[in-house]
Amino acid sequence: MHQLRVLNPATEETVATVPAATAEDVGKAVHRAAAAQRTWAALAPADRARLLRRFATAVDGRLEELARLEVSEAGHPLGNARWEAGNVRDLLDYAAGGVERLTGSQIPVAGGVNLTFLEPLGVVAVIAPWNFPMPIAAWGTAPALAAGNAVLLKPAETTPLTALRLAELALDAGLPEGLFQVLPGTGPVAGSALVEHPDVAKVVFTGSTAVGKSVMAKCAAQVKRVTLELGGKSPNIVFADADLERAAAAAPGSFLDNTGQDCCARSRILVQSSAYDRFMELLEPAVLAFTAGDPADPATLMGPLISAAQRERVRSYVPEDAPAAIRGTAPAGRGFWYPATVLEAAGAGGAAVEEVFGPVAVVQRFEDEAEAVRLANATRYGLSGSIWTRDTGRALRVSRAVAAGNLSVNSHSSVRYATPFGGYKESGIGRELGPGALVAFTETKNVFLSTEDA
Repeated sequence: MHQLRVLNPATEETVATVPAATAEDVGKAVHRAAAAQRTWAALAPADRARLLRRFATAVDGRLEELARLEVSEAGHPLGNARWEAGNVRDLLDYAAGGVERLTGSQIPVAGGVNLTFLEPLGVVAVIAPWNFPMPIAAWGTAPALAAGNAVLLKPAETTPLTALRLAELALDAGLPEGLFQVLPGTGPVAGSALVEHPDVAKVVFTGSTAVGKSVMAKCAAQVKRVTLELGGKSPNIVFADADLERAAAAAPGSFLDNTGQDCCARSRILVQSSAYDRFMELLEPAVLAFTAGDPADPATLMGPLISAAQRERVRSYVPEDAPAAIRGTAPAGRGFWYPATVLEAAGAGGAAVEEVFGPVAVVQRFEDEAEAVRLANATRYGLSGSIWTRDTGRALRVSRAVAAGNLSVNSHSSVRYATPFGGYKESGIGRELGPGALVAFTETKNVFLSTEDA
C-alpha cells in the first residue's frame, strides 16, 4: 500500500506516514457516504443542528492539539494555527445556525399555491489545499453537512493530519458513521476518482488555477456542480492621502502571512508616486521586523515554506543576483526557509505578474486613480485586494472599479466566515462562506399545488 510521508517543513523530519487512498477506496467511501447521507437528511433540522454544534464543541476542546498538528505538518506559526483551529469551530457553529433557516419560498401564482424547497445534493467532495489545511477544509465541509449532505474530504497529500483528526472528532460528537470521511491521497488517484465518480454530486476545489481548470473540465463531462477557489495576484493600492505609517506597518502581513502561501496575498504593492519614497522608508523596517523562525515559538511571525519543491519554485522567480528593494533574513540549516523579499517592478520579471506563492512582493508606482485601477486589473486573477486612502468617495469608486471578489479599505481583511468569499476571472467560480453558503449545497425544487376544482 502506498504511504504518504508527512514532513515537518521547519525541520524536514518525518512526523507521520498515512495510507494513500486508491480509486477502489474512493468508490467504497462514496457508497458509505450515500447511505449515511440518507440517514442524515432524514433527521429533523434541529437534530442536525444540535449534532453540528456538538462537533464544534468537540473541536473547541481540542484546539491546542489541532493547532500543534498544524504547526508540525504545515509549518504555520503557532499563533496562526490557533486561529485556524478556532475558525473551524466558529464555522461549524455558524453553519449549524443555518440548518433551521434553510427555507424555501411561496411564490404567488394563479390557480394554486407554488412552493420551493431547498434539498441536499447528496455526496459532496471537498478537495482542500496544503496552505490552510484546516479552515479551507471546513469552508466546504461545514455548510455542506448543514445543508444535509455527506462529505468526502481529500486533504493535500502533504497535510492530511488535521483533517483525519477532525473526522475522528465528528464521530466523537455523534455524527453518523460514513457521513464525513477523510481520504488522504494523491490528486491523480484519489482526487481524480472523487471528481469523476458519478455519485459525487458536487466538487469543491481549492488550489491552483491550472488544476482547477482540469477539475472543471472533468466535472463538465457529467454536468457536475463545482465551486473553485483558485489563484490570485492581488493589489495593495496605497494613495498619497492615506495614513502611510499605518499602511506600511500593515503591508508585510498582507504578503508574508503564511510565508506568502496565500491566494489572497497582496503581492503587488501599488504606491502613488508622490508618496513612494516615504512609503518605502517606512516599509523596510516593517518587513525586517516580520521575524521568521521556529513555528512552535509564539513570537514567530513567519514559518517555512511547505516543501523543498515550493522553495525552488519561489527561488525561480527571484534569482540570487536580482536587485531587491528589501530583503529580510531566514534561519539557516534544515527546513524550507525563504527570506521576505520586496522587488521593484522594473527588475521583477515574472514575479510582477505570476502568483509566486511565497514571501515575495513587487512594488510599483502609479500617478493617479485611473492608473491605479488599470494596474490593479492588469492580471488574469481577481481574488482580493486592499485600498488605502482617507477619501471615502475614492475608496468606494476604486472598490467598484477593481475586478476582485474581496476588497478591504484601510486593512487587509479577506476572509470572514459570515461574509461571502470568492474570485473574479481565473480566481475561481462560485462563493463560499457567508449567509448563502448552505444554499450552494442544495437543489431548488419547485412544487405547484392546484387549488382549482377538478
